[in-house]
Amino acid sequence: MDFTAFIKLYFSLGLSYSEILCCLAINHKIVISMITLKRRLTKLRLYRRKYPSNILNVALYVAEQISESGCQNGYRWMHRICLLAGFRTSRSDVASLLSLLDPQGCELRRRKRLRLRNYYAKGSNFIWHLDSYDKLKQYGLCINGCIYGFSWKIIWCKVTCSTSNPRIIAGHYIDAIEQLGACQKAVRGDRGTENTHVAEMHNFLTNTVFNIWTKYR
Repeated sequence: MDFTAFIKLYFSLGLSYSEILCCLAINHKIVISMITLKRRLTKLRLYRRKYPSNILNVALYVAEQISESGCQNGYRWMHRICLLAGFRTSRSDVASLLSLLDPQGCELRRRKRLRLRNYYAKGSNFIWHLDSYDKLKQYGLCINGCIYGFSWKIIWCKVTCSTSNPRIIAGHYIDAIEQLGACQKAVRGDRGTENTHVAEMHNFLTNTVFNIWTKYR
């Protein structure tokens, strides 16, 4: 039985050898010994400390993550992200890079404080943000709202019988455009089926294929 792909997957996730053995046994009913696992890893040229990646490339990748959505990540999670990206580096090296590249963030995490992210909008009537609130759905209250990203003006906030029906969300969207007499440049929302009609309408009205979905949920 060839279980090489499973070993590569769990190794790339940064799991320890014992964790890899447990995953193979529980998830795939494959029971092997530690010696067999190490022998197979050596055959695949998969090492933890041998043949490390260029530290400069790792530093550039960490700096890119810090400048985007990884500014809140600690060294453990950042090390896991580097492993998933294909880098071979140690956790101590990632911790050292974080202390050099983001000393303020390290200090805030040490004090258990969160860093607020900066929000940017390119100008007036550029982006709308829409989302649904389903915590009251059990009481028959399905809330859907949209906010203006530049001035935080509420475009709509309506209670309906469903927030998963794309026709209802699209109706809110069209009503808002008719009321305001203008169409924004971009719309941002969750990658859900309830926003599919809004995405198609937006692309048609603006004559662009502008991404409606959020990059990170």
